Amino acid sequence: MDLLRSLPLGLYLEEPTTWLHKLDPRVKLGWLMSFLFAPILANASSRIALSVLLILITLTARIPLRVWRQQMVWLLILSIFVFFLSALAPDGMAVSYQPRLPADEMAFVNPQPGSGGAGERGSGGAGEQKNFLSAIANLKSPGYSYIVFKQGPIAVTRRSLDLAIRVSTLLFTLIYSTNLYLLTTAPEEITAGIESLMRPLRRFNWPVTEIVLTLTLSLRFIPLVLEEVQNLVRSVWTRAINWKKLGLRRAIRLWMTIAERLLKNLLLRADQIASAMKVRGFTSPDRHRVEWSQLRMKRSDWLAIATLAVFWGVRLIWGNGEL
Repeated sequence: MDLLRSLPLGLYLEEPTTWLHKLDPRVKLGWLMSFLFAPILANASSRIALSVLLILITLTARIPLRVWRQQMVWLLILSIFVFFLSALAPDGMAVSYQPRLPADEMAFVNPQPGSGGAGERGSGGAGEQKNFLSAIANLKSPGYSYIVFKQGPIAVTRRSLDLAIRVSTLLFTLIYSTNLYLLTTAPEEITAGIESLMRPLRRFNWPVTEIVLTLTLSLRFIPLVLEEVQNLVRSVWTRAINWKKLGLRRAIRLWMTIAERLLKNLLLRADQIASAMKVRGFTSPDRHRVEWSQLRMKRSDWLAIATLAVFWGVRLIWGNGEL
């Protein structure tokens, strides 16, 4: 069992170097934010186009199939499952909501004959619901049908289909765009790009260098956590523990011991990292200058920025829709 290979989400691909690797991390961060914010107030067709665009970017970058196959296949299965679940669920258009308090409390307490008390209001609400359903049923337009598919108890309406497309594409776009950014951008480049973008905040006495350093250590600490979990799981498997004979109470006690050991190992790793930083002379950002990487804009970066401007122009003109 190798968690670093079975859980490839968030890991950096060093080889081969694609054209996505060569782009400036600030430009890629702008594209990532665009993929995260573009689905807001977008119609169904634009959401589908965003998902297709992500797949095309992956294919044109020539990322090895062994790398993104595990990520995309399971994510596509999850998105398709969410699509069918949302499409087959009731859309809730015929639901009538009653107010928590009556409109006229005095009339509700002392109802007069013919004044429309609580019972009459309830019947009026039911009548309005029947009128609403009959209006939808009698709505006839050439080439239009509110029910897209109906087979026995299974019915797919236009609203449920639109909701299914929105939810499934949003799930795919948010997860895969973030993973593609982490796959083609080194942690040092990410922190250097964020530090460059947060540089104006230093005027407000924001600890930009400390924030970036904390982010870098967090990204570097993720593989260490996976390695410690992997070692503990292998140690448990090596001892061939018979879980049926242990019982529930002993099994819980054993897992608590493993969790305590995992926490101790992680704290030990953190202490070793802190000691290594002190030995190398790092005391504060003022005394020890942190050099991440040299960020230089190239022609490909400016071309990506121009493409991003075209992307947002197309999105704002043809991609708007209802929430």
